Formats: sequence, C-alpha cells, structure tokens
Amino acid sequence: MAHLTVENLTKSFGSLQVLKGVSFSLEKGEVLAIIGSSGSGKTTLLRCLNFLETPDGGQITVSDKPLLDGHDNDDEIRKKRLHFGLVFQNFNLFPQYTVHKNVTLALELLSQEREDYKQNKKAILEEISKTADDLLERVGLADKAQSYPCQLSGGQQQRVAIARALALSPEILCFDEPTSALDPNLTGEVLRVIRSLKSSDRTMVVVTHEMDFAHMVADKVIFMANGVIEEEGTPEQVFDNPKSELTRAFITGFGLEE
Repeated sequence: MAHLTVENLTKSFGSLQVLKGVSFSLEKGEVLAIIGSSGSGKTTLLRCLNFLETPDGGQITVSDKPLLDGHDNDDEIRKKRLHFGLVFQNFNLFPQYTVHKNVTLALELLSQEREDYKQNKKAILEEISKTADDLLERVGLADKAQSYPCQLSGGQQQRVAIARALALSPEILCFDEPTSALDPNLTGEVLRVIRSLKSSDRTMVVVTHEMDFAHMVADKVIFMANGVIEEEGTPEQVFDNPKSELTRAFITGFGLEE
C-alpha cells in the first residue's frame, strides 16, 4: 500500500487553473523529484501537500488516511500539516532567534499541549534541546547553535531549515527548490545533506532544478508542464529515454540528454 497517494488534485487562483488533475503515489522511503519549468505548477503542488494552499478538488492520503474533506478548521489543518515537513527555498528562519531556538521552537509549542507538560516541563524541554543538538550535529552545524541566522551563510541557513523540518519527525519531508537561493559554491553542501537523509524510513518530495541531483538520488521523477504531469518514471526512464517531446525539450535544455 502506498505511503502517499495524490489523486486528481486541482487548484485555481481566480481564472487561472494551476493544477489540472495531478495524481501520483509514493511508497515509504521513496524519493520523488519534481521537475519542470517555472509556472508548471510544481510549487503549488508542494504547497497543497503541506496545506499552505487548499486544493479545489482531489484527495491526499497518507498511510491510508484521507486528509482532504473541505471542512477543516484551523486546528485540524495544523494537525494535518504535521504529516509533512517543508523546507522553503528562502529558508524562512526566524531572525530574532538563535539557530538552536529556530530548531526547538515548534517542538516547544507542541509540547505545551501534552497533558503532563506542567509536571514534567523541565525534562520535556531538556529532551527537545537534545533533539535539536543531535539534528544540528547531523547537518554539520553543532558549532553554530548559538549563532543567529544573519551570521550564517545561505547554505548554513538552509541546513538549519532542514534540521528544523526534521525536528517534528514528519512522515513526508518536502523541499521547494532548496538550492535556488544559493550560489553554486553553497549548493553542494545542501545537496549533500539532503542526499544523506535518504533512508528506508524517510519519504521525500523534492522540487528541484538540479537535474544531476534528481538523476542520482530520486527513485521517481515527475516532469510537470502546464499544470499536469507530462511524464513520470524512474530517473533512467525520464532522463535517458523520455517519451514526451516536452520532456525531451526540457531535458535537452539542461544538457542531460545525449
């Protein structure tokens, strides 16, 4: 049974239909790369998955649990967002907080809803702090825990954003063009961290313009054009033997097809 299923997802902004019936599925532990030109619907799809936008129609199912019913209040939407973690292209860190606080903040707020929070506040916060320490170590930023975002390079800020997303242990980790705001010298360090996250337990959806990365890391690739999935398959199928002329033209533009 698929871990994530998206069925006939649609989304319009006024008269502009951005998603025109998008469907795909992912097994647990798979990495999906979504590629396509600007305006093809990639980011809108990712924002719908994370409930930052409300789809007009269709269904999103995680672990056999349908997530769209059209009648959710703010609290229900917030809970559904916890299935997903999102790393934005422009980092979106809180500038007034240290790196460590950026990672712990959401966990601290959620912990206040626990029935035992008042009785065990100290132990709970210590555990959250340790989680942040471990994650910062994992992304290579243990020595920057007390720094502020303005003191970090773009690549370091994006790695903090990855640690922050991981802190909530999402079932599906999403990346929206995670290197688009970085210069080429910093892109590699972020891609190495993302590559290191691939495991049998972590399902990931990566919207990216890094074709070599998608070719090497993804289990599945979706090429979007004009609000639909123009082509999907393994990296070998999509990059090495595209069936669609639109896909072929896009890939040729990146110099990936012989």
